[in-house]
Amino acid sequence: MARTEECILYRDFQHGEILDTMTSLMNAYEAGAEKLADRKREFFQCVNGLVELAGMYGFSGNLWHNYLTQLLVNHENAFSTACEIRGAVEGSINSLALSDFEIFKELYDFDLKVFDEVFHTSCCETLCSYENINGNSKMYNQRIRDRICNMSKTLAEAVSTEEFMADMVQFYKDFGVGKLGLHKAFRIEHDEDGKVVIAPITRIAHVKLDDLVGYEIPKRKLIENTEAFVRGRKANNCLLFGDAGTGKSSSIKGILNRYYDEGLRIIEVYKHQFQDLNDVIAQIKNRNYKFILYMDDLSFEEFEIEYKYLKAVIEGGLEKKPDNILIYATSNRRHLVREKASDKLEIADGDDLHSSDTVQEKLSLVYRFGVRIYFGAPDKKEFQNIVKVLAKRHGVKMAEDELLLEANKWELSHGGLTGRTAQQFIDHILGTVEQ
Repeated sequence: MARTEECILYRDFQHGEILDTMTSLMNAYEAGAEKLADRKREFFQCVNGLVELAGMYGFSGNLWHNYLTQLLVNHENAFSTACEIRGAVEGSINSLALSDFEIFKELYDFDLKVFDEVFHTSCCETLCSYENINGNSKMYNQRIRDRICNMSKTLAEAVSTEEFMADMVQFYKDFGVGKLGLHKAFRIEHDEDGKVVIAPITRIAHVKLDDLVGYEIPKRKLIENTEAFVRGRKANNCLLFGDAGTGKSSSIKGILNRYYDEGLRIIEVYKHQFQDLNDVIAQIKNRNYKFILYMDDLSFEEFEIEYKYLKAVIEGGLEKKPDNILIYATSNRRHLVREKASDKLEIADGDDLHSSDTVQEKLSLVYRFGVRIYFGAPDKKEFQNIVKVLAKRHGVKMAEDELLLEANKWELSHGGLTGRTAQQFIDHILGTVEQ
């Protein structure tokens, strides 16, 4: 008999209505097939729900198993969050988890095809070997979708509850649990009640640090700081500043992709959301991941005061900033807050009798970034090297002299000597010249 109401840790699921109805149908079947005579509508509602979820998440294979796996890998409870990134834990909670997993293993082992006989359909035959239309997912990228589908097969093949539990613990250790475990990057949103929500970004460029040509010293500084952070050593908030188009944002993406498997996650924050930072920190401070609060193209005009929220969050409040959170920002301005010449005068126009204090207040924000890394525009020779490396990487078949001549023409009217201009030039070549 399916006993999901007896679960201690794994209960109150999102999309749990399918689980409730299906387990009720299973119990009715085991009590006697005649008990299902008037429940055909409920059965087809469940089939519809599983197919709709398959379309939403891009699932193929055994949709019932995929659905159960989706529930387990996304359920944040005392056991799953304890196991995320760290693996197996000790204590009485293991016996509670084992009891829940015993119930779920029974659900995996139940043969849905018996319902085809009862209701005279072939629905369950289809559900057990479902082929999706194109495999695209509205909620997951391909990496996450495949991870869940593969885990579904692993759990279905478990020969004992202990093996089933060990497989789940290994999944939590390798990939984490819930949206914070499965996804790399997030943005801040608000729900219909105005509550702060950390929402996954499902499409993120898979940039590698090696994709950024040059800038070896800045990249090494960024790697050293991030690696120390991810591995539990002391690390600093980090500001990447310098000329536009030099790879600051790409370096952050590269860092995320390199250290995601070690538990690094990034939450993108915009200036107008600084007032939400305390709520965001409250949601993530006790998790086993390392979070970078990422602020791209950060700068403030003199009339903008949001930087004061940021100063307080970094190190200005009574509560110590959690050890699993750092702030990384990119900016074209070294000092972030716009300065005026009048700020440097002791008495500018009589309105500010303590103008030196004004200057210090504006500079104090950048001083709270312990690591400041400069990304400068390349010179002509470096720009040409970037073009040559990118051309080789993308298989551009053009004589070097002609390539560099065209690149020089391009940069004169498209932003000057930057890595971004070089990449845009290569994209132009790939789009207009037959390779």
